[in-house]
Amino acid sequence: MHERLAGAGPADRLDQFRELARSHSSADGSPDAYREMYALLDEEIVESLGAGGLYASPAFLQDRLDAFGEAWGATTVDVLRVGRLVVGAFQMSDVPGANTVRVYGKLAGEAALLTTLSREGRPTVYPWAPGPGGAAQFVTAWEGPATGQAFRPLRLDLIRQQGDGVRVVWSTTDVFPDGLMARAYAVRGDEIRVRYELHYPGWTPGCEGQTESEDLFRASPETGALVRKSGRQLNGWHRELRATVAELFAALASKDEASLARLVPDAQVRRRLPSTLRPETACDAADGGAEPRTVSVAATAEHAPWALTFQRGGARWRLAAAAPVLE
Repeated sequence: MHERLAGAGPADRLDQFRELARSHSSADGSPDAYREMYALLDEEIVESLGAGGLYASPAFLQDRLDAFGEAWGATTVDVLRVGRLVVGAFQMSDVPGANTVRVYGKLAGEAALLTTLSREGRPTVYPWAPGPGGAAQFVTAWEGPATGQAFRPLRLDLIRQQGDGVRVVWSTTDVFPDGLMARAYAVRGDEIRVRYELHYPGWTPGCEGQTESEDLFRASPETGALVRKSGRQLNGWHRELRATVAELFAALASKDEASLARLVPDAQVRRRLPSTLRPETACDAADGGAEPRTVSVAATAEHAPWALTFQRGGARWRLAAAAPVLE
């Protein structure tokens, strides 16, 4: 363990942190319960930055902060130097508001905590190329708990230094105002790639094999702003299938015989379809493989369950069979 720098308080901060960690089990679990812990961590970082030299290096800071993390296993801190700033991602707890990203730098010539960012989830910080005028930039990722299908709430922010503070210059909250449920993401160089859950008519929460989207965002050479450069869909067959399913129910409801003939080529199957047939919220059953050719879709008519079998011929889905489900 490194020796405490000159000027620290009479009790070593690490010992104080251990005491707080031991007493934390009796805390109320609110973000305020972590205030004293953060104060100690801020003092440790600011003092090291003020000392300069080796003490201000990310390696020294990380080594010292790892000792705090070991004192209380719930704490994970990662530090990163971005230009003249030092940025720390503090994972303290899953309690809402307990985790922060903290930015340190010079204020009136002295090392100081410049600003604190707090969002829902656990933060990670990534380096990013300087912005206009050489302004320091970094990306923060805030990840929530994963669902059973391995999606998790995700927020990504591009942060730029402005004066003695920082500001958000791009965020996924602008691109996805209803929220983003991501399966995976990557921040590399000047680009961000995100694979996420795509909602569309017929999408059902909790089901496997549904259509997902993957977008690539890249920094504009002129402004540094992030723009969507490309995108692709995975399991695109399911969205196409569900568009056909929606057409079928609409044609039945409106008695559109021309559309029904196109969607259900077999006349005997068409005659079997009740006009009261409605979609049922359930996962679709595909025949397996990355590009299934046959899928069973659940429906109801007069409170009785039906199974609709769709088959794909070329690029089109058509209803091939339909029958009540015997219970």
